[in-house]
Order: sequence, then C-alpha cells, then structure tokens
Amino acid sequence: MSSTLGVLSDAERLFIVHGVQDDLRSDGRACEDYRHVEVETDVVSNTSGSARLRLGNTDILVGVKAEMGEPDPGRPKEGKLEFFVDCSANASPEFEGRGGEELAIEVSNALQRIFSSKSTLDLTALCIIPGGQCWVLFVDVLVLECGGNLFDAVSLAVKAALFSTRLPTVIVTADDEGQQEIELSDDPYDVKRLDVDNVPLIVTLSKIGQRHVVDASWEEELCSLARLTVGVTRKGTIAGLNKEGSGSLDPESIYEMIESGKKVGMVLNSRLKEALQKEENSKREKIGFLG
Repeated sequence: MSSTLGVLSDAERLFIVHGVQDDLRSDGRACEDYRHVEVETDVVSNTSGSARLRLGNTDILVGVKAEMGEPDPGRPKEGKLEFFVDCSANASPEFEGRGGEELAIEVSNALQRIFSSKSTLDLTALCIIPGGQCWVLFVDVLVLECGGNLFDAVSLAVKAALFSTRLPTVIVTADDEGQQEIELSDDPYDVKRLDVDNVPLIVTLSKIGQRHVVDASWEEELCSLARLTVGVTRKGTIAGLNKEGSGSLDPESIYEMIESGKKVGMVLNSRLKEALQKEENSKREKIGFLG
C-alpha cells in the first residue's frame, strides 16, 4: 500500500533506494528481514476466537464469531468463512473518507483469495448437518494502526485468531418423528479446534530500485512502484499471487520475488506456529518473534 498523502524528499528516497541496493535498509534490516512481531490471542470477550498482532508500528485486532447457518447450495457439506475489514480513520490519515473503504475491500478480497482453496482450511469440519446446518465463521478485522505492510500483518493476525477459535461440541439427535435436533455442549472445555496448519500467510514483496524487500515500512512503500503479494503455506506451496502498483515487473524479477516469498513465508509460518503454541502454554503473556 502506498500513500498519496505521505511525502518523501528526493534525498530521503535516494537514501532508501541506495540502502536497499546494499542490503542495508534504513532501520538496519536486510532485504528479507521482518520487523519484530508480537502476538496475543483470546483478547476479545464474547468471541469464539481473537488475536491482536503488532508488526512494527502496524497494529491489527481480529475477532472470530461462530454462528450456525445454512450451507451454500453448491457446497452442502461445508461451512463458511465471511471476512469484514475495518480500516479505522485513526490508523492512518489516508483512511479518511473513501480511502479506508477501498483499502478494506482490497484486504478482504485478498483474504477471500487465499482461503478459496479447499486445501487451505477444512470447511467440511464446519458442517453440522449436510445441506441443513453448518458453522459460519465471521472474521472481523480492525486495523488500529498502519505502519506499513498491512496485508502481511492482517494475514498473520487472522491465522492467529483462527488458531484460538473454539467451537462447542455439537450433538445431533433424532426425535421420535425422525426430525434432527441440535444440542450444543455448555462445557467450556468440550470444544473443537480448527486445523490451521495449511492456512497460508501473505508475503508482500516490494520492488525498490533493482531489488525487492519484504515487510516494507510506510517510507519504503512510498519508494515502491510495484509489489507482489504471495500466499504461502508452511510447506512453501503458493496459494495465491497478485501484482499491485503502477510499475512493471520483468519475468526474472517475478521469479526471484516468488522464490524469495516462498522462503520467507515458510519461516514466517513456522515462527508464528511456535509463538502461538508458546503463548497458549503461558497464557496472558505477550509473545514476540522475529526481529
């Protein structure tokens, strides 16, 4: 995401571009380094799962609400995921007016793309009665602060929130007339967890000069005219690909960016999983990783 409101002087742009060429960014990172990430789950009450994630100065809050509904006619044995993104006007000046709405739609569409594959999340596990009832997961994303690399931060926070999601155990019985009845367990420990191992993370690669960087700060985003967003699973499988920006990318650059995205994405998935498991074992303590 590049800002139309942010302005860098020619000297600042030159400093950033030359630093990237030398694999030394303005904050001391190498081109394939992420900023420090801090994640915390179960932060919102009255939700089935939630997470708050900070990536540098970018701050994301995600809540997952599970409700029972009817499955889509074309997918009678699957549950559903619905995404809603809200870019708070306080998060960035460019979110004022329709700027925030347009960006929220972009982020929501990106999430829908990477979750469209059946291998991403087992939606059949959300089925209660085939063709009758299923779990519908409403994933609400609130952007509290934007300090660059919004898409990656949102995907990290969504995966963390889904990891923490707990669904009550459902018992389906039939009455004397053969009608199916649904009973939900009221035991807070009698729950079902989602398998998020194959949920991909978004890695955004920004082309600056002749090289590319991951996890661009907002200053670096202002220096980039072309970006590639890649959905990467823990095994390095590409789950989605999208080019953004007005600049062009030659085939060799695209190949290099994809390979870099795969490598970084695999590490990111692994580190997030370790952090979530560690955070769950030491509840209520904020856990950081990377950086």
